[in-house]
This record gives sequence, C-alpha cells and structure tokens, in this order.
Amino acid sequence: MKKSLGPKTFALPTPVWAVGTYDAGGKPNVMTAAWGGICCSKPPCIYVSLRKATYTYKNIMARKAYTVSIPSQDFVEQADYFGMVTGRTTDKFADTGLTPVRADHVDAPYVGEFPVVLECKLIQGVDLGMHTQFIGEILDVKADESVLNDNGLPDIQRVRPLVYAPEVRTYHTIGKEIATAFSAGRAIKSSG
Repeated sequence: MKKSLGPKTFALPTPVWAVGTYDAGGKPNVMTAAWGGICCSKPPCIYVSLRKATYTYKNIMARKAYTVSIPSQDFVEQADYFGMVTGRTTDKFADTGLTPVRADHVDAPYVGEFPVVLECKLIQGVDLGMHTQFIGEILDVKADESVLNDNGLPDIQRVRPLVYAPEVRTYHTIGKEIATAFSAGRAIKSSG
C-alpha cells in the first residue's frame, strides 16, 4: 500500500544544470537549477523554472537568452556552490576557478569545463506561482569530444551527469544502462 506524502516537488530525479547568463554590465553569471527538462522536439526546446528573486531571472528577461551547462560528477562542489550564492554580489566563476565562455549563438556564457552545453534563445516565459518557466529554443549543443560515442552523440556514461533528489537535497550519479528504449517493451507488445 502506498502512503500519501502530500503535494511535494518529489519527481525523481531532477537534473543538475548550470544556467549561464550575462548581467546588464556584461558580467558572466551562472546558477544551479534543478527544475528543468526538454519540452519540445521541433523546434528543439528546453525549459528551466526559476524564482523571480534570482539574479539569473533578471538576466534572462533582459538578454532573452541563456545556456545550460551540464556538469560531470567531477564538478559536484562547483555545481552546488553555484546554487548557494547570488551573482549580484559574487563572481561565481572567479570563486570556483571555472571558465566563462561566450556562446556562439546566444548572448550568454557557458561553463567551459562542463562537458555538454546547450545554447538557448528565450521564446517564452510562463508564470507558475513563485517560479517562471523559461522556454528556450536550443540553437546549438556543444560537447567535449571525449564524451561522444561512436555515432558522435553524447554518451551518458562518459558525460557522468549529476541528478538531484528534491526534498531530501542530495546529489546522485547515473547508473549503468539496463535496456534500450523503444525496444525493451517489444516482448510485451508481441505477446499481446
């Protein structure tokens, strides 16, 4: 029997992303976000949901752009730090020793050391209570060659991304591959 836990943000897992923006003066900023995901295939779109109080919220509204840098497990401390302090008063890149890189397709920086980056043009903001969901069209994906598979696509085992468990506030890793999507269910389909 299942026990009711009430309405909570307990969708498992959520991503650990570093959202990059420039402020009004052109200073690069980055913050950790876990409320996000893919929301459209054509055009390819991704969303991040941020509180209006964040510095990144203001930057996205002004610049109409952001990046999503996906940290590997090697950068859990830096990713956590990005969500602990505000860019209003802190230079997060300087504090962590990581490199802000100007995106090629949007007016936003990304984290040079993180293995995968998505460059996003803001197409819509949707107010959802205390958060605004920023929907961005993905104009480019960049990946370190070291994380690409034989088909030239990011390999999740090589990227080694972090995931976050809301409510209990813990970071986790991705496990081993257990099945191939759109294949594992064929046995059920063929027996029916």
